[in-house]
Amino acid sequence: MNAPAVAVTEHANRRSGGRLGRKAMRGAPIASFPTLVRQIPAYQMVPDEAVELIHQESLAILEEVGCEFRDDEAIALWKAAGAEVSETRVRIDRALLMELVSKVPSEFTLNARNPERTVRVGGKNSIFVPMYGAPYVRDLDNNRRYGSLADLNNFHKLAYMAPALHSSSSVICEPMEIAVPKRHLHIIHSALKHSDKPFMGIVTSKERAEDTMAMAGIVFGEDYVRDNSVLVSITNCNSPLVWDATMLDAMKVYARSNQPLILAPFALCGASTSASAVGAVAQVNAEALAGVAFTQLLRPGSPQIYGQFMVTVDMKTGAPMGGTPEAAQMMYLMGALARKYKLPWRTSGFHVGSKLNDAQAGYEANMLMHAAILAGANYIWHSAGWLEAGLTCGYSKFATDCEQLVGWYKYAGGLPFDDFKEAMAAIREVGPQGHFLGTQHTLEHFESAFFMPSIMDFNSYEQWNAEGAKDHDTRGREKARNMLADYEEPKLDEGIAEGLKDLIARREEKLPDSVS
Repeated sequence: MNAPAVAVTEHANRRSGGRLGRKAMRGAPIASFPTLVRQIPAYQMVPDEAVELIHQESLAILEEVGCEFRDDEAIALWKAAGAEVSETRVRIDRALLMELVSKVPSEFTLNARNPERTVRVGGKNSIFVPMYGAPYVRDLDNNRRYGSLADLNNFHKLAYMAPALHSSSSVICEPMEIAVPKRHLHIIHSALKHSDKPFMGIVTSKERAEDTMAMAGIVFGEDYVRDNSVLVSITNCNSPLVWDATMLDAMKVYARSNQPLILAPFALCGASTSASAVGAVAQVNAEALAGVAFTQLLRPGSPQIYGQFMVTVDMKTGAPMGGTPEAAQMMYLMGALARKYKLPWRTSGFHVGSKLNDAQAGYEANMLMHAAILAGANYIWHSAGWLEAGLTCGYSKFATDCEQLVGWYKYAGGLPFDDFKEAMAAIREVGPQGHFLGTQHTLEHFESAFFMPSIMDFNSYEQWNAEGAKDHDTRGREKARNMLADYEEPKLDEGIAEGLKDLIARREEKLPDSVS
């Protein structure tokens, strides 16, 4: 159980305010929680018979309708495996499909450049990962603008410093001032330079995936990355039922290098799926299983992550919505299917549609994170920073999300009974009409007994007002600013740092300044 470390860390952060407090914290090891091992049961919303019904319908979709694989090599691999192929349409027999899916390990180790940050994915293990892909940021002055490399650096620093984040992601925000053909080099460099946690790869072309692996090889060693997982990458099926050439190219690079991929259909339910939660799950499950199976044609036994990105569409406007009850319900169904297949699985945590770090954002985030935790998700992505359906990453949202993750970490860790005997002795010591503030049990446990957030405000109205009457969003920006002031870089070995710079320089000479 890791709950005591959670509370102690939060208490230390709360007490060490001001310049001198921050200075004293510098040089201290950055706290980092180990893999969250869930000690609460997974919740299944529907009976086993309903899960089996969805499973059977998904298999029927792949057998009867089929799935597009728009890549010549992929088609050749499916033909050689015995699937029915017509041009780019692949119909997969259920026995072949499930044989391939069964090759994926139920758990795997995701290695960090700092071994203390290495984590496990799958089974009862969960990790929290910040958001990915925002073109805009809501900055420390609460302005919405395009993201920059400086912003990306900052978010990687914040991810490094947040104890409950287990990964630094990669494209937390887009560095828009860098030419697209060269952008991936600076994204991966930032993730590797500013944090020593696991990171995510680039999937927008075969060459960019290869560059990512080359950079990982410099940091971890080329021989090491051939057989050990050091990064996770996202590949999205284009719902309905299309795996395109770009995603398949990335799959081929990463799966053959033993690097796990998230095989996650990008589904706007009601637009790219039927207007039915259970119908959408049957389709998305088929799409995800087809992707998982294909990775095993590339490298049998390679670790993979079954995934989904499912949001409902506002039927009045066509806009995607965030933390809706249907999104949570679909998450529970996907979790039940993942357990049936014994696959590690990914979902989204604090994925919201709100434009600001406001009450709507909180409502949406709680709806989805509660479902992610209770559904037993292993890779909980978009767990920090997400605003505006992913178009914006907010500094305040990032900081407040990270604080909430500490609470969720403790929640999912279950209720410890290790001090129960001492707590009962304290009741006998105090008796009626006394108080517990001076008891030995309280003195030994007050720092670790309860979640004590530093951004949320529980003071009296008078004290809150005297301290500036700051709302949660303002306090979140202040927290982010203070975290960045406290940041100290986890230095790369000098030779590795120079190797990365040299690779970037050589590749930039060959790459164009714009997309043709």
